[in-house]
Amino acid sequence: MTSQLYNGAEAAALATQWRRLLSADAARISRPAICNWVNRGHLKVAGLDGHGRPLYALADIAQAEKATRPRALRLVGIPAA
Repeated sequence: MTSQLYNGAEAAALATQWRRLLSADAARISRPAICNWVNRGHLKVAGLDGHGRPLYALADIAQAEKATRPRALRLVGIPAA
């Protein structure tokens, strides 16, 4: 069974939905943030699309969002729980 993979824009949209549940719509994740997560080792590339662009697995996106959440929420003025 293969899991669905998401491109950078889709990954950013998913992570934004999750983050906004905790931040009352204050925190947004951009596509460049997804690239930063990859560069910092929070997110791994699970494959490439037909144009050679990276794709990411849902579970990996969720783990990266969780790993980066405390700092991101602090930056928008929401104390970590």
